[in-house]
Amino acid sequence: MKKYLLFTPGPVNVARNVRTAIAKEDICHRESDFDYLLQSIEQKLLQLLEVKNIADYRAVVITGSGTAANESMLSSVVGEQNILILTNGEFGDRLYNTSKIHNKNTFLLDFGWGNKIKTSQVETYLNENKIDVIAMVHHETSSGMLNSLYDIGTLSKANGAILIVDGVSSAGAEVIDMEQNHIAFFSGSSSKAIGSYSGLSFVIGRKDEFERLKSYPAKSTYLNLYKHYQFISTVSQTPNTPATHLFFALEQALINILSEGVSNRYASIKYKASLLRRGMLKCGLTFLIKEKEMCSMLTTVNIPAHIDVTQFRNRLREKSIIIYEGKGCFRGKVFQVGNIGDLSLDDIQFFIDSLNEVLASFIPLRPVVAPIRNIHRMMNNKYKEPLADAVLLVAAGGVLPGATGEV
Repeated sequence: MKKYLLFTPGPVNVARNVRTAIAKEDICHRESDFDYLLQSIEQKLLQLLEVKNIADYRAVVITGSGTAANESMLSSVVGEQNILILTNGEFGDRLYNTSKIHNKNTFLLDFGWGNKIKTSQVETYLNENKIDVIAMVHHETSSGMLNSLYDIGTLSKANGAILIVDGVSSAGAEVIDMEQNHIAFFSGSSSKAIGSYSGLSFVIGRKDEFERLKSYPAKSTYLNLYKHYQFISTVSQTPNTPATHLFFALEQALINILSEGVSNRYASIKYKASLLRRGMLKCGLTFLIKEKEMCSMLTTVNIPAHIDVTQFRNRLREKSIIIYEGKGCFRGKVFQVGNIGDLSLDDIQFFIDSLNEVLASFIPLRPVVAPIRNIHRMMNNKYKEPLADAVLLVAAGGVLPGATGEV
């Protein structure tokens, strides 16, 4: 198969030793071999998040994507209590829709896609309503915005609520202080910034919060978070048959990060983002949100008005470069460029050079100002009825939006 450079927020290009790790010898998940593997992964996950009081926390690993970890939290930690979902994008919306399935007392504060979560509005809501659980996305991938854990964590503690965080896109790329930010449970994924294959997810939480789940009614068999905690605490295993070879790959990806140093990994990801952003600005492109609001591993870019984003993405694909198109209200208006996974500085320069070539291959709209009124009068007099602007633009030798050449 042709090798593609995945400039996406996930899945990502994995390192060679991660690719090799997935091909290790078969083991049984009910033997000590797997016990040791799972214990190793758990300790490394706690080190990745730089948890200070490791004895107070546990990490469970689930065979399933990041959505599985999020659904495990949402179906397990609420019981009959009230949960408030904060959303400013697609994945906050997904938390809300998932929570509604499991929890009748689900409430929503919607700030709109691409807008910051307003702390003052959250504070007012908490003062006026009894909320026991707050759920939010750390990195909202649909816009590339990084939401503040500190602000919401402080509010949750002040109002006696626990905070659960979707960290699927931020784990391995952003500083996450569970203790300082009063986070009860935090989800993550094996792919994306951690740099392994898709298919595993995890939930890190305080032991005392895990123990509280014992008294809540089970709402799921496979995703029962307390059952996962119970198994890892008693026999260092998973309650269901795991994807053991993905566990080998995840362990190697974590070894790679810890060997590099967590802070060094963060710095490397930020540096690659800065190179990409500078290069795209030099190409004349603009960004959806302010750079100070962006995460470290993804940039959402406005597509020029004369370019069809699907054609644009396909032309990059011909050069073995894969990017994301926008979703929801951003569809057709933006594209997204990730800078995680096994991407070298040479790969980033190749992307910038290719981007320049592809942008140049689209002929921009040429504004026609003076002649257009004369053409308008002439055409209307001839056909005795008003003509659409698109027809006049063609008559003036312009280019239709989305077209790739002159008409």
